[in-house]
Amino acid sequence: MITPHNETDHHTRRGFVRTVAGCAAAIVGSTALVPSTSHAADTDAKAAAPSNHIAVSTYSFWRFRSDSRLPMDRCIELASDMGFDAVELLEIQMHRKDAAYLRQLKRLALTRGMALCGMSTHQDFVDPDEKERRKNIEKTIASLRLAADLGIPTIRVNTGRWGTSANFDVLMKNRGIEPPIEGFTDDDAFPWVIDAFGELVKTAEEFGVVMGLENHWGLGLTPQGVLKIVDAVKSPWLGVTLDTGNFLEDPYERLEQLAPRATFVQAKTYYGGGVWYTLDLDYPRIAALLRKHHYRGYISLEFEGKEDPMTAVPKSLAMLRKAFGGV
Repeated sequence: MITPHNETDHHTRRGFVRTVAGCAAAIVGSTALVPSTSHAADTDAKAAAPSNHIAVSTYSFWRFRSDSRLPMDRCIELASDMGFDAVELLEIQMHRKDAAYLRQLKRLALTRGMALCGMSTHQDFVDPDEKERRKNIEKTIASLRLAADLGIPTIRVNTGRWGTSANFDVLMKNRGIEPPIEGFTDDDAFPWVIDAFGELVKTAEEFGVVMGLENHWGLGLTPQGVLKIVDAVKSPWLGVTLDTGNFLEDPYERLEQLAPRATFVQAKTYYGGGVWYTLDLDYPRIAALLRKHHYRGYISLEFEGKEDPMTAVPKSLAMLRKAFGGV
């Protein structure tokens, strides 16, 4: 039922509308007079540059040292105690992969407030032997399945390398540059890698796990090498895992070439001096270039120094928080 109103009610409501409109105009006018250096402008600036979640790779607690290969559950506990948002698992560091242990890790991550945000894997498609490449395809499929079982949304993948260096120390002395096997060139190897990932993206989509090709050694040594593979595969299930510490010369220019394709970022620190080399990286600059390309994903710490991780990892977290927001 509609209740009739009298003339007085009508004028009262009309006056109320005028009053609200006047207040709104006053607010708009006063806002226009606020100088850009005000707290409001600072708040707007922060809103325009949102922070990234900071994760830690379990590698940071290990660094391939025989006396410090901590199990995944202990790494998750340490990450939580230190104040990280998430954990990236290094697959070859896992001492167990049975279903019961995976369930245990998922429950621990939940109760500790840690997201399992990524997993670093190893594969090698730079091999003229098709059977060896097939073995590595199957190995990567197993990694994709493992990530899916853990609820991990992305895995780091590599091209692999020729293996002509005597060991990794020699490779690092040569700045990551390695000659091909006699009788072959890198041009021979690119199609092997492209074909392998072209097949793997189907499984990645099936499991809902994005592969991120890292700027690593081998064919991924340069931005051009990484993009040649990713552009050829042309799939949303193969992006780029951007590692801040794997371009030993002109890092910022090279990082920016890959930033638009980044699906995950690994951030190196070197407190105590690097195990193989040390880079003096400008993380505010790196954060700015990632924001420029609208990267909102995880920043995963890979501590690669000689200092005790129990002191160096928290220092790294504080530095990354300051650079990428959240402080």
